[in-house]
Amino acid sequence: MVKLPFKLGIHPINWVGEDVKEHGADTTFEQIVDEIQALGLTGTEMGRKYPSDPVILKAELAKRGIGLVSQWKSVLFSDPAYREEELLAYRKHVEFLKEMGSTVISTCEVGGSLHFDPRRTPNEKEVLRFDEAAWSSLAEGLNAAGAIAQEYGLKLTYHHHGGTAVEQPEEINRLMELTDPKLVYLLFDTGHAYYGGADPLTVLRNHYDRIAYIHLKDIRQDVLDQARAANADFVTCIRQGVFTVPGDGCLDFGPIFRELLARGYNGWAMLEGEQDPAVHPAYEYAKKSLDFIQTLISKESR
Repeated sequence: MVKLPFKLGIHPINWVGEDVKEHGADTTFEQIVDEIQALGLTGTEMGRKYPSDPVILKAELAKRGIGLVSQWKSVLFSDPAYREEELLAYRKHVEFLKEMGSTVISTCEVGGSLHFDPRRTPNEKEVLRFDEAAWSSLAEGLNAAGAIAQEYGLKLTYHHHGGTAVEQPEEINRLMELTDPKLVYLLFDTGHAYYGGADPLTVLRNHYDRIAYIHLKDIRQDVLDQARAANADFVTCIRQGVFTVPGDGCLDFGPIFRELLARGYNGWAMLEGEQDPAVHPAYEYAKKSLDFIQTLISKESR
């Protein structure tokens, strides 16, 4: 494979759904990491099938030449009543990732989310957008969590995410404006940027100096169009196959890779599909996507 200036890994969500539990329900941890090794990739994120004991997890990953780059952390900082409890949980999360040798923390605010906010009820249908007080509380909480991450030599990378109150381009911009650039970085996700109504290349260019981690994900335009017409929620969109791996959807990755190459990005990027592996086998789709990326990089490097 053409050598990249940045580190390329793959997320276990290609094999096992996080938001749609039936996707890959019978897939084992061993299958996931064996196939990551077979793909020649050396980085992964934590997944729900992975052993939680750091001693066991480190040993299993090490014998396959794989490192744990990050793990998702939901936070509820938009409500100040949860601040102290959330920061204690965040420190424990950071301690685990530090022990695993990770460098970044995928962090996402769940306040207002239809699916992830524990305060929401099943009969609700819309994501709740933040008022001024919630934005202020969120920024303060993220800055405090970012300071905890910094204590341990890690970076808080904020994951703008479909189905949450920070998914649209103006919301991403606002989050970056309100938070301390020395404490809060951005997890740039190509698929979630597009899902939220942004041009991924514009997000990349506007916030490059804050980007410390990347998820490479594609979108099926026809599925997205049908879902929007039916006013489908985020999890329904996943079930319907809105996401796929780079090269299998509608996004133009040429300018994105060109920008990354030109700017010399040298952090981690994770390959993501988040689709039903029974219909779209994870290893097969990852292999095709790696071939696509290799061809793309070869063109962009000329």
